[in-house]
Amino acid sequence: MYKNTIHEEIYTPINMLFIGLLFFILCVISLLVGAKQLYLSQIMSFSSEAWLTLTASRFPRLISLILAGVGLSVCGVILQQIVRNKFVEPATSGGLDAAKLGILISLIHFPTLGIVGKMLSTLVFCLISSVFFITIIRLIRFKNAVLVPVIGLMYGAILSAIAEFYAYQNNMLQSMQGWLLGDFSRVVQGHYEIIYFIFPIVALTYLFAHRFTIVGMGETLATSLGLNYVGVTALGLILVAITISSVVITVGAIPFVGLIIPNLAAMFYGDNLKRTLPIIALGGASVLLICDIFGRLLLYPFEIPIGLTASCVGGFMFLIVIWKTKK
Repeated sequence: MYKNTIHEEIYTPINMLFIGLLFFILCVISLLVGAKQLYLSQIMSFSSEAWLTLTASRFPRLISLILAGVGLSVCGVILQQIVRNKFVEPATSGGLDAAKLGILISLIHFPTLGIVGKMLSTLVFCLISSVFFITIIRLIRFKNAVLVPVIGLMYGAILSAIAEFYAYQNNMLQSMQGWLLGDFSRVVQGHYEIIYFIFPIVALTYLFAHRFTIVGMGETLATSLGLNYVGVTALGLILVAITISSVVITVGAIPFVGLIIPNLAAMFYGDNLKRTLPIIALGGASVLLICDIFGRLLLYPFEIPIGLTASCVGGFMFLIVIWKTKK
């Protein structure tokens, strides 16, 4: 766990106001930027064409971006508390690869399943994968914290290889890769609403934030404090599985958000989730908005999928986090 490297006084309403203002500016930019450029004057004049673009595409995309960023960052901090390792998140614990396998199974064997059915299939695979990963980590008991995500990446690579081999056998490799590449361009009205599942997930996480903080102290200490360690851990894994499933089904796999945001929040504000969860949520949404805006502008009017931009930004920030931690 990180020490409070900066005094607690840094957590003030002014800081939250600044983060909120940055988030608001990014939301406005996200609404205006795209293949069809919009202007504030068009919106303020209630242009029918501009408002059609907003309601059919831009608002759904913005809501999906915000909820995906919030959900993935909250997932990351829950997993980090359970595993007691700051380098763990869905991308470094096999969660996203398990989701890939779950979607593939549902597409091949249950092609008539609706979006909720596919999500349930993905949820089951994510939950089983998370339990198995945590079991491995606890049995091996690494002394070097960096080895935990390395094992997670290896574990994820095995799951991904199984999924790709299975997809190749069933002539679905290209479809699977297209489905899972993080991309918000296909988010339109009527095809993203399942991501609203993240709302109750975040609410429950905040409600149980104190318990998740205690879970991060270890099973022995948490139990001595009267906490139902197994129950809270199971709840955390279920919340993570639901979030990953809804995000992957809606927009595909987006790595590193759940790793870098909780780490940066812990560096500056400590490990009390009741205190840091709003910053983690806003930070995750803001980073995803930045990656999406960058992807839309870099090759304008064409668009780079957010899975690629998030990987580049997240990978670079991951190296910074490791460097700062080792210091």
